[in-house]
Amino acid sequence: MKARHRRFMWIALGLLVIGVAVTLVLRAFNSNLVFFFTPSQVAENKAPVDRTFRIGGLVTAGSVKRQPDGLTVTFDVTDTAKTIPVTYTGILPDLFKEGKGVVAQGKIGQDGVFRAAEVLAKHDENYMPPEAAEALKNAGKSIDGSMFAGQKAVPTQAPKPN
Repeated sequence: MKARHRRFMWIALGLLVIGVAVTLVLRAFNSNLVFFFTPSQVAENKAPVDRTFRIGGLVTAGSVKRQPDGLTVTFDVTDTAKTIPVTYTGILPDLFKEGKGVVAQGKIGQDGVFRAAEVLAKHDENYMPPEAAEALKNAGKSIDGSMFAGQKAVPTQAPKPN
């Protein structure tokens, strides 16, 4: 075999290895990619049925129900236009409350119930995930649930200790 053919073979082998590495990286990235959907988008069947995604909005007042096992909780998430039922088995975050912002990660079942594997609550009085805040704004509600009246919503803050 000539040196020219050997060099061509090494270059082809190197390109093949790089191609396999890029393919593996892109597959890993794609399998870990999680999209955010609003309850309205989920109700319109825009969310994937067989993939994990996040749903966010407000926990509907009066919808939180705990099952006798002590760990399973059902609640509704709304963007004020549509409401999606959610079920979660596990310990909820301390800041999880009715009427407050929440993001749940999981899959939607054939029955229309979102089965969450993880529930995230906002971390302070001023924070809501940007996607959830935008969805509420588009639905005509402020972050605290009051109607927009052409004014910017002003988040409330607890008094600072001296």
